[in-house]
Amino acid sequence: MTTPALTLPLGTPLSPSATRVMLLGAGELGKEVLIALQRLGVETIAVDRYDHAPGQQVAHHSRTIAMSDPQALRALIEAERPHLVVPEIEAIATPELEALEAEGAVRVIPTARAARLTMDREGIRRLAAETLGLPTSPYRFCDSLAELQAAIDGTDGQPGIGYPCVVKPVMSSSGKGQSKLDGPADVAPAWDYAMQGGRVSHGRVIVEGFIDFDYEITQLTVRAAGTGAQQGEVMTHFCDPIGHIQVSGDYVESWQPHPMHPEALRKARQIAQAVTDNLGGQGLFGVELFVKGEQVWFSEVSPRPHDTGLVTLCTQVQSEFELHARAILGLPVDTRLRSPGASAVIYGGVDAQAVVFEGVAEALAEPGTDIRLFGKPESFVKRRMGVALAANTDVEAARQQAKAAAARVKVRPAP
Repeated sequence: MTTPALTLPLGTPLSPSATRVMLLGAGELGKEVLIALQRLGVETIAVDRYDHAPGQQVAHHSRTIAMSDPQALRALIEAERPHLVVPEIEAIATPELEALEAEGAVRVIPTARAARLTMDREGIRRLAAETLGLPTSPYRFCDSLAELQAAIDGTDGQPGIGYPCVVKPVMSSSGKGQSKLDGPADVAPAWDYAMQGGRVSHGRVIVEGFIDFDYEITQLTVRAAGTGAQQGEVMTHFCDPIGHIQVSGDYVESWQPHPMHPEALRKARQIAQAVTDNLGGQGLFGVELFVKGEQVWFSEVSPRPHDTGLVTLCTQVQSEFELHARAILGLPVDTRLRSPGASAVIYGGVDAQAVVFEGVAEALAEPGTDIRLFGKPESFVKRRMGVALAANTDVEAARQQAKAAAARVKVRPAP
């Protein structure tokens, strides 16, 4: 069954004909989406929980609210009346978005249901494993430290998850609150860390059995307008697979393309399409998968650009941010690879209210390298403050270039 693609007319920003798009979340990923939208003549509204977020620095309008507050969220959307609302983070009052969408007040990207299901790990895991029957790691959801211990040990009448395992808050991002447990001594610290790391105080975690995988990838999947015979219909488009390394659940480097066995790639895209078809709507999705040989397991999905996809700024004809912008507006997309490449995170390294960056010229001295500094107003030791990019005909060479460039950039407290 085909789905007609919804296309927005493009007007003139700051005029009565403007096409207005509101992003809920204006971090480094949202900033790039806003820039891509503005290149297409869209009037943008950047919303975040703190002032001067990266995306607020480039948008036509900036607003600061607690996006998890349903009344505040409704009041803002009703006041601004955007044509599209684009969630860019998890901590949003998604039931209110569903209500607004049902009332016809706004269109949510990709849909309000997709935003609700993916904002916490429980909704999307149950959809993938229990509704769609996709292969995943064994898992249980727990509401207390005692339940977590029982789920691992199997003392509650169900099969135990066992060690090693991974514990995550049901709602968090970028690996916050995530722990790998190797034995009983790790359980209580993991519970405490999960309670500190969740985006919203929820008191609920997922514990997953550890999969002995060879590598993990992000399969960027785009639901966008087709061309040719499929013009006017929503079609599924795939980017080349992105390999990445995570430390404590946080992305530290990524590269594209990641080599895969053809059968594993086929399964990865089959899983990605099954999930994104169910979620529906238009836009780019980041589908995370574990791979071992020809076996593939579903891990998570984000209905928005993915942090590991920052590499596409130097690898693809259209970056993941341009793809998202085009897809949500109903425009054709081009997912072709332009060059192999890699990205490496630049961490803050210091806790400081204002910082300066040193070594940028040295980082950019090598041909094929690039730097994005996100403009975050406050630095933390493990906060992503920027990313180094490198394009090269050889992926491994690109990885070394990106890591070397990132290492040259030093974040210092402002004098």
